[in-house]
Amino acid sequence: MDSPARMALARGDIALLRQHAAAMARSGAHAAEGRFLLGMADAAEGRIAAGLGHLEAAIAAAPTAEYLAQQAKLLILLRRDRDAASAALAADALGPDDALTHDTLGNVQARLGDHAAAARNFAAASARDPGNMDYRFNLALSLGFLGRADEAAACHERILAAQPANGRVHYALAGLRKATVAHNNIARMTGVLARRPGPDDDLRIRYALAKEYEDLGDPAAARAHLDAANAAHRQRIGYDAATDAAMFDAIEAVFRSGEGSGVSTSREAPIFITGMPRTGTTLVDRILSSHGQVHSAGELQAMPLAIKLLTGTRTRTVTDPQTITASAALDPQAIAAAYLDRANQHRRSNEGRFIDKLPANFLYIGHIARALPAASIVTLRRNPMDTVWSNYKNLFATTSPYYAYSYDLIDIAHYFVRFDRLMRLWDGLLPGRVLQLGYEELVADQEQQSRRLFAHCGLEWTDAALDFHTNSAAVATPSAAQVRRPIYGDAVARWRAHEQALAPVAAIFAAASITI
Repeated sequence: MDSPARMALARGDIALLRQHAAAMARSGAHAAEGRFLLGMADAAEGRIAAGLGHLEAAIAAAPTAEYLAQQAKLLILLRRDRDAASAALAADALGPDDALTHDTLGNVQARLGDHAAAARNFAAASARDPGNMDYRFNLALSLGFLGRADEAAACHERILAAQPANGRVHYALAGLRKATVAHNNIARMTGVLARRPGPDDDLRIRYALAKEYEDLGDPAAARAHLDAANAAHRQRIGYDAATDAAMFDAIEAVFRSGEGSGVSTSREAPIFITGMPRTGTTLVDRILSSHGQVHSAGELQAMPLAIKLLTGTRTRTVTDPQTITASAALDPQAIAAAYLDRANQHRRSNEGRFIDKLPANFLYIGHIARALPAASIVTLRRNPMDTVWSNYKNLFATTSPYYAYSYDLIDIAHYFVRFDRLMRLWDGLLPGRVLQLGYEELVADQEQQSRRLFAHCGLEWTDAALDFHTNSAAVATPSAAQVRRPIYGDAVARWRAHEQALAPVAAIFAAASITI
């Protein structure tokens, strides 16, 4: 039977939980459990570091898989990824015997990019508690990342049988395969919308409908759902384009002035793949990681977090004008050390080279060049109009400030203008350091452009690059399905189907002398 403290934890009664846990911590027989539950109480109230202290005391007295899994979760929240990985490994070795611990471990492993291990733990959680649809959703996502689309779809369908208005599931299901006239979910989703689900479910279902309508060749219907979804969400988040403009201004001011000067002596040579989202960054990641001496570490936050940590700014966001301005005074050697300390925690191997595929690192190219002079930097460029449309029609992390611009066509166009201007600045300041690779050129001549890519990165050519779609590594981006088939040109000039709606965007690009 659960103790009164455990029952209080399950109810979310933190005051009562703390009362019972403190009494247990003072007793000899239940001291470890009491310290663990005090840690859970602290964590529930946002005191993560204090909670971690209690958990460490509990583990020192009586290590269990549950205690270690929760420790790993708190370490992830504190961005101590290496320590979290060690705690998760220890928890796995002890053999969890309850669903929540398996799910907690799965979430930690997913955050660390180990989707195969995450899927195993999510499957165990779902087997132990088949009625918990959150566990099953986590399993479905991991299966999708691993390319096991049929199994993922089956999990999603089981959830929808119990929760027919679950927008996360409708959206994930739509991304697993291309809709056809014979096999689509439009009628089902339209029926759910008619019942007026909550705003989060409405947002995701409309995105899913837009994707399926676009698959079926009905751009007007697709755009109608996107317009409704994006307008509502933009209003909810209160996006202000001036915030992003100020960030670009700060980057340009620092590096034009020469304040961010000096170069470290680091010989580490990671490969950075950068660019606007949905421009082919995942495709290039798969091509490069087909090389035997290269592996992908995923979309790392290591550079933005290194800069934030070293500047010590107290702003609420990681990338902001104050932090960028303060970064001008940083020692490039310190930037290299802080970056590598975080990035190395995500490497699959200490041999060879690793890829950091965070698209938004284009904001940090100046810092990368100073801190890691041996690094290879690639920026994907795609037709500006296709870039705008692709950003508009893909739902990114809804709470991330990186993508707040993506819910309005005009906002995206203005953001692209600043991106383009920044890339011109890097070209002028760092001639030859950044390979600007055209998505359309890569699609038109895969081998020639791939050879150019390999040469820029200092890699010997391998024909395996032409068979990137056979790469079995997990893919945790919206491109997961696309990069599992050979290169194709279907995505080129898709904006033409929405040319009239995109006329104001074209006008913005014309005024900025950007060729479309």
